[in-house]
Order: sequence, then C-alpha cells, then structure tokens
Amino acid sequence: MLVNVGVGIVCFTIAFVLASLVEYWLHRLMHVSPKIGERHRDHHRRNEAQGVLWEFRDYVRGTFIVLCLMFFHSRSAGIGWFLGGFIYAAFSSYAHQLQHENPTKCFWMKMPVHYVHHKYGMWHHNFGLAVDWWDHAFGTYKQVDWLTDEELSQPEKSYWQLRWF
Repeated sequence: MLVNVGVGIVCFTIAFVLASLVEYWLHRLMHVSPKIGERHRDHHRRNEAQGVLWEFRDYVRGTFIVLCLMFFHSRSAGIGWFLGGFIYAAFSSYAHQLQHENPTKCFWMKMPVHYVHHKYGMWHHNFGLAVDWWDHAFGTYKQVDWLTDEELSQPEKSYWQLRWF
C-alpha cells in the first residue's frame, strides 16, 4: 500500500513538472510556427484570455490521451500521473487568466512572466504561463520593472474575481 502511494506521488510530481515544461515549449513553438501560432497571434492582438474554464478545457482536451497513459503501467501510477497533469492544467488555466486580469496577485513568481510577455510584446522572452522555472533554465527570462502606476492604480480585487468562462 505504501509503495503504491509513493508511486502515485512520484508520478504526480513528474507529470506536474513535465506539463509545465511542455507548456513552455509549446508556447515558444507558437511564436515561431506560422501554422501552430495563428490562434496564438490572435491571443496577442486581443491580449485577453478565454476564461479559466475554457482555458482548462483546451489544456485537458489537448492532453487527455497523455494523461491516461500511465494507467497502462499501474493504477497507482495512472492516478498520480493523471492528477499531476490535470491539476497542473487547472493551475495553469487559473494562472493564465489571473495574469491577464490581476497580475499583482501572482505571489508565487517574482514577476508575472506571462503578463510581462504581453505588456512589453516579448516575442522571445518570458514564455511561462503558470511558472517561470523554464524561462530561468533556458535563458528566456527577462526581468523588467513591470509594477507601474497602471498596475498600482487598479482597484483591489480578490484572487477569485476573474472571468471564469
């Protein structure tokens, strides 16, 4: 029983971290591929997200088969892997919407990289959506003084005051 829990925890952790890596590289790919990046370029033009639930739907729809793969190994691995990817998709959907609507609430990052990516038109920097780990690891992190009067003058909102759909 304890071994199964350990396998589940390890698979959860690997899936969570791997999902963040895939998201980072897909975002970078969207900036270099005309075909893959068409919808993404529209996202940059509008500078808005779809809403947490629609973002989540897109993430899960695009990865559902991968989320289920570890069930072929074992039930414990499958549950851990599925939950790691699923929870990362939920976290990333929330973080993406939060950075578009209320970036000062992204307390887990020194600078909300996705917000800065949009605000300063950074086509070659700050590709993270929910985390900035990979930008640091791959040298695409670009620190800027992002907290300006524009952000400071926004009315105070809670972490949950977002467009959900």
